[in-house]
Amino acid sequence: MKTALITGITGQDGSYLAELLLKKGYTVYGMHRRTSTEPFERIAHIKDQIHLVGGDLTDMGSLLSVLKEAKPEEVYNLAAQSFVPASFSQPTLTANVTGLGALNMLEAIRQVDPSIKLYQASSSEMYGKAQETPQTEKTMFYPRSPYGFSKLFAYWATRNYRESYGIFASNGILFNHESPRRGLQFVTRKISDSVAKIKLGLQKELVLGNLDAKRDWGFAGDYVEAMWLMLQQKEPDDFVIATGETHSVREFCEVAFKHVGLNYKDYVVSDPKFFRPAEVELLQGDASKASELLGWKPRTPFKELVKMMVDADMERHSLLRSKL
Repeated sequence: MKTALITGITGQDGSYLAELLLKKGYTVYGMHRRTSTEPFERIAHIKDQIHLVGGDLTDMGSLLSVLKEAKPEEVYNLAAQSFVPASFSQPTLTANVTGLGALNMLEAIRQVDPSIKLYQASSSEMYGKAQETPQTEKTMFYPRSPYGFSKLFAYWATRNYRESYGIFASNGILFNHESPRRGLQFVTRKISDSVAKIKLGLQKELVLGNLDAKRDWGFAGDYVEAMWLMLQQKEPDDFVIATGETHSVREFCEVAFKHVGLNYKDYVVSDPKFFRPAEVELLQGDASKASELLGWKPRTPFKELVKMMVDADMERHSLLRSKL
């Protein structure tokens, strides 16, 4: 039986990955920051099967303690300040957690047990102002946000520790991946949540930023399988994980509203104040390498993903309203 440590276990990806590893018979440790409130909503249904440990990527001492306690064969570093707009208002925090935090984990592994395998959550935001389309593992990076360049620091730290110390450390360059567990501040969940509220008469309009921005959107539940597959290989490597399709924010709105019998044009407003200081117009990934070497392919079509998210928010708000 293998033991895995997941940082960021209370997040979207952490919860799906924990489910996957538990099904595979792993002993799962989940690292979380101690706060005055307990953010365990996404893992409430499996909390009694997980060993939760307090720790913080910015505190090397806590990482050393967690690794010594958990004794994992695999570490999945998913923790980060991951909301791109917030990275513009909190650039130093983002760099400390998302960038230096990953370096701290690499160094902790080197000190405690260099045989531990590490998955580092890299991001399509590292491509930013994309230099070619679609983006592959060989595409030049051009990040356009503090989040993007913090992830790029973590990416190169991971490669450096792999090449300098022989640590099995792989980067998963994941393109946008969504689910009903996505945070409400992210545009896709903001849309699905608002669609449910508007349909139920709880909200009148939806205000968004750039409706023409295009993204490669997949289902988070599919993408965590790729994370696991990367650490089952003979050699560490870096992989783009994506669907290869792009859809605009406008199209996401269109599908979401249509699913509940509404026309998005009647409710959606674009406001420049929600535009990023440096906009990322188009991201599209080429996951051919992952398909060939990992045998991974996305299973959830775009429209199915959108409908899944809308249905979950409809159910949640209907339940909340019935309790009033």
